[in-house]
Parts: sequence; C-alpha cells; structure tokens
Amino acid sequence: MHGPALALAAALLAAEPAPASSVDGMAPVPGRPGLLQSGIPEIPPELADRVGQYLEARAARLLDVSPDGGSVLVATRFGSTSQLHVVDQPLGQRTQITFAREPVRQGRFLPGDPATVLYLQDRSGAEAFQLFRLDRRTGRSELLTDGKSRHQAFVLSRDGKRIAFSGTGRNGKDTDVYVAITSSPKEARLLVQGEGTFTPVEFSPDGRRLLVAKERSIADADLLLVDVDTGERRQLTPAEGKGSLRAAAFAADGKSAFLVTDRHGDFDELYRLDLADPAASPRPLSRTIRWNVEDMAVARDGSRVAFTVNADGYSRLYLLDPRSGKLEPTAIPAGVVSALAFADGKPTVLCLGLSSARSPADVFQLDVRSRKVARWTRSETGGLDPASFVEPQLVRYPSKDGVSVPAFLYRPPRQAWPGRRPVVIAWHGGPEAQERPDFDPLAQLLSVELGMAVLQPNVRGSDGYGKAYLALDDGPRREQALADIGATLDFVASQPDLDPDRVAAWGGSYGGYMTLATAAFFPERVRAAVDVVGISSIPSFLQNTSEYRRDLRRAEYGDERVPEVREVQERISPLARAGAIQAALFVQQGRNDPRVPQSEAEQIVKALRGKGQEVWYLLGLDEGHGFARKENRDFATLSTVLFLERALAPPAGPAPSAASTAR
Repeated sequence: MHGPALALAAALLAAEPAPASSVDGMAPVPGRPGLLQSGIPEIPPELADRVGQYLEARAARLLDVSPDGGSVLVATRFGSTSQLHVVDQPLGQRTQITFAREPVRQGRFLPGDPATVLYLQDRSGAEAFQLFRLDRRTGRSELLTDGKSRHQAFVLSRDGKRIAFSGTGRNGKDTDVYVAITSSPKEARLLVQGEGTFTPVEFSPDGRRLLVAKERSIADADLLLVDVDTGERRQLTPAEGKGSLRAAAFAADGKSAFLVTDRHGDFDELYRLDLADPAASPRPLSRTIRWNVEDMAVARDGSRVAFTVNADGYSRLYLLDPRSGKLEPTAIPAGVVSALAFADGKPTVLCLGLSSARSPADVFQLDVRSRKVARWTRSETGGLDPASFVEPQLVRYPSKDGVSVPAFLYRPPRQAWPGRRPVVIAWHGGPEAQERPDFDPLAQLLSVELGMAVLQPNVRGSDGYGKAYLALDDGPRREQALADIGATLDFVASQPDLDPDRVAAWGGSYGGYMTLATAAFFPERVRAAVDVVGISSIPSFLQNTSEYRRDLRRAEYGDERVPEVREVQERISPLARAGAIQAALFVQQGRNDPRVPQSEAEQIVKALRGKGQEVWYLLGLDEGHGFARKENRDFATLSTVLFLERALAPPAGPAPSAASTAR
C-alpha cells in the first residue's frame, strides 16, 4: 500500500474511536446509553422502588440576587442536570431559564439589565467551562469564549460595563485573567498572565481596578491589585511567607479592601487593608472568633459586612459595622451556609444559601434591621418526611499520635434498627475538604432505610480546623494520616451499637484514595470498598492529572519528581498493596475526568482481577469527576446500595469471604 491508498488508510485509522475502556468485559447498561459496566448484576426492581424517593431530592443553590432584592438566581435540577432558575418572591415558582443538556456552574444577572444573565457551563464532565450570555427576552444563549479552553470564574463591574474572566487559552496550562467590554466580550484582552493560576475576584466600585488572586494551594495564595487599563499590578499580601486567601472584596469607597486569610494566625480571619498605604498592616476584625472565617459579603453602601465562620462544621453568621468594628452574632437556622450576597440596591437585604442535615440547600433572605429570616425556596426531599431523617452526632477520637479526629456519625434510629449495625465510613475528598452537617441523601438512605451507620471523619489535613491541622498531611507526612484510618476503625470497634465486623469504606476523589487505602492497609478490618473517581497511585495520578492543576496538587501531595518524596508516595499508594486487599471492591469513574484520570480506576480494577478477585466497575462515558447527570447518578447510587447490602449482610453461619459477599 502506498500513495493515496496509504494516506486514506492512515486517515481511517486516525478517525477510529479509541476504546472507551481497557477493562475486559465492559458492556452497556440497559437503558443508560452513557454508562458501561462490568461485573454489576441487574438492579432488582424492588430495590429501586424501595429507595427511589431518596434519589429525587434536589437543592436550590444561590448564585445571585437582583439589585432590589426582588429576584434571586438559583441553580437547581428538574431534569437531568442543574440549570438556571429565577425566583421572584418568597416560596415562589422557580422559572427555568436555561435548558441545556450540560450542567450550569456559575451565573450572574448583568448589572443594569437583569434580563441578561451570564453563566458558565460544563461539557461532558471535562470541566472545560465556557462563558455564555443569555438574553431572557429571546431565550437564546450565545457562546462568548473559545469553546475549548477552561474558564473557571468570572466577575462583572458594578455598572455592568466590564467583565473579567479566567482562562487557559494562552498555553492550556496556566490560568490567566482576561477583561472585556460586556457588550463585546469576544474581544477580550489578556490582562494578567504568568505561571500558575490567576482568578478575578472583584472590580473596584469605579470599575478601574481589579482584585486578582494568585493561587498555589488552599494554604498559599496572593492578592493582587490590577489597573484594568494599564495592566499595572501591585501585590497586596506579603511577598515573604505564605497564607490562605479565602475571600476578598473592596470596601464601599474603594479605598480599602477586606480579605480573609490565615497569614497572621492559625485560623482564617477577616482583615481590612488600606490600599493607599502599602506599608500599613492589615487591621484584624474577627480576632476574637477562634474558628475559620469562610465567606463574606460587603453591603454596597458600606454600612455593614456579613461573614460566616465554620464552627466545628456548623455555620455562624456575624454582622460587622466597619466604622466601629462592632461584631454582632446573628441568628439563622442551624446548618451550613454556602453563599452570601447583599442586594446591591437594597443593602438591608442579605441572601444566604443554607442547608442542614434534614434539608437540602435553599435560599433565605435576612432583613438585617429586623433580623427576620424569610425562606425563598423549599427544595423537595422526594416526598419523604424530613423529620424522619437522622441528625448526625459530632464525635471525636484520638489518633495514634494523639491528634484528635472530629467526625459526624449518622446512627440509625434505635427503635427501627436494634442491635449492632453495619458501618459505612465515608471519606471526604480534597484532601482539603471537610465533612459538614449538610444534606446528604446517601447518608440518610443508608441510615434510615437500610439501618447502616454512616461515619464521616475529618482526618488530619481536613479544612475547617486551622492551618496547622490542614498541613498535617502535606507531602510525605501523608503517611502519618494512614494512622487516622486505624483510629477510625478503633472508634467503630469501641461503640456498643456498631459492628466492627461489618465495615465498608466509601469515598470520592481523595476520598477514593482513602477508601482504597482502608482496604489495602487494613485488609482484615473492612468488608467492602466503594471507590468513586479515586486515586490508586499518587505518582501516576500526579503525572497524568490535567496540566493546569498539576502544580496545585504537588503542593499538597509532594513532588513526585523528587526521589525521596516519590518513595513515600509509592509506599502509601493502594496500588502497591493491591495484593493485600481482601474487601469486595466497586469502582466508579468518569471517562472525561480532568482531575483523577480514568487510568487510576482501571489500573486498580485490573490489579485485583489479576489475582482472581471479583470487582464491580462502572464507567460514565459523558461524565467527569463524579456523575453530574441524574440518570447516571441514580444507577450509580442504586448499584452502590445493592453492593453494600450484599457485602454487609449479617453472616449466616461462618463469615463469608469478601469476594463471595459481592456476588
């Protein structure tokens, strides 16, 4: 073969799609064209009927509030994916305004024109978010970015005339900041570029300056002040040392800025920084509160600053008078606050996104004068009575070296489930995340419907407990964190109502790593493991994760290119101890995952099957770092419940082997 024939053959070969999976025996899931599976049995109809209502719970995530406080923009799901909706009065109808197949991430009303909405939208879970503009008068959306680069955030000037957004268009690796006239966003110009990740935070009141964050990790970031016209920039945080940057905003007069950082103590605190005097030290505003400040909002007229603190996982709201420095704790429903926003034209109206263990995320409005709270959305729980849900108990237990580990424990109702109950240990991701007492339908399903206790630990390295605790697992110190797994298993064994012989581990992302590590390093103490988009080998994960985030992850896990660091990483990687794993294993993965690539899932599946162990494997063809589409997520949840029920069933006679419990 030569000449045109050879060229045609090469073109046909190049056009042939790559196999979806390197795992043998993958087959489509009936009725789910986006899923492939191997080893998963058919879901019994009675199981779907039994737990189906838990799958119908939904939330309303606060994105923005109109200037007069009369409308809120929320993201919620009525079909397959989360879309934008507008609510125009307390407990009013949610009017859907986007109808895309892909989920929407961030949305804002255009200042001065609330009929125009800008938003970010994902594509098949690849997290290559694109910026769109929706004209609510016509119902049409227009793509504003290049359609291929990743855009992770955008902000609008107060007059709505300018937009700034982040993007990887320059080289695919570094995240830069672009700025444009809102009426001509496709003509955006590069404002801030450099190695690393830069994100726009907020325009100054006059729109001439921009706060920009440069992030190296959750514990190391800088705040920059950038002239929008000239690109001149000044670093506002110290050049030496490192510290977090949780939030930042201009004061109402534009002469100072508020920022939340842990540079000057163990906790994230609220400070005020004089922009006219670079040498001035930031003034602490929340020093008396010994918890992390997690979010803030500044009223347009400068009359107050609202901020929340994370007190052992629960959110507390404070109002600050910037002139006097007076702090006022403000009562809100117990739970976790996910968003804060003042109405620009009505600074007495503060909107909150709030969830609790018994209630999905919803939108509330606080009148800061009367302190009355009005509920704006009431999300459904599948018709189930929220009073039947379990309120988690905050517990603590010591690790081997004396580190105190906090955790939330969902105990099944004693009257419905007497005796010692099986336990599912749910490891959070991140690693710099935190389990909090917000709505978790899977935890409620397992506890209320199946009689399984759910334990959600915040092991060393978790967020929410100060920077010293956060740093305890950085780099090679991650090996010490494995002791927290043993301490968690010891806690289970110490509880008279929990069964240490029927324990499963479940987790996603870094939680997937912890799940696999539980099975690999404590093989005789766990019966089953559900690994969702998890890391099986830290070195291969760092080598294969998306280029734009590799350095961010090296700051957490250590640099795999350093031999002594890599030695530790390999020693604590579950893949290296696959031969020790006895637990039944269920692996779930998204093919388009830009964070933890598909190869991490498939190498652990192959390793265990290579030694004759049965493994269930589920692959989402149009999913990324987790399952965003309801139809895919439902199947994943149902098969997880089936897997756990079989694996944790009480033994009839001699204890069954781990492999047989998965059949």
